Amino acid sequence: MTFSIETLGANTLVAVGGQLTINNRGEFKERVLARLAVGDTDFVIDFTEADYIDSSGLGVLVSLSKHIRDAGGRLTLAGLNDDLQRLFALTRLDSLFEIAESRAAALGES
Repeated sequence: MTFSIETLGANTLVAVGGQLTINNRGEFKERVLARLAVGDTDFVIDFTEADYIDSSGLGVLVSLSKHIRDAGGRLTLAGLNDDLQRLFALTRLDSLFEIAESRAAALGES
């Protein structure tokens, strides 16, 4: 997995590439929580370049969602491919997360 984090206006954009799995979830969570600790509250996680999330990756997303909500923030997932959309629907996590069709939609761009 590759990922980058940048600030775009009031949002913190986390772009994920490849696979979010048990092997890389720790670093991913640490880096997002570090941004939350310095005051970032509105996060968009863009999965446009991602192709797989395992159960531990889903667990990290649920955990991050709780941390961000507890800090008064917002977490939006964006750019889920068809397989990832089905995964979120089957696990019913689509009701927990705000999911946008694209990065632009999540960031409120036209």
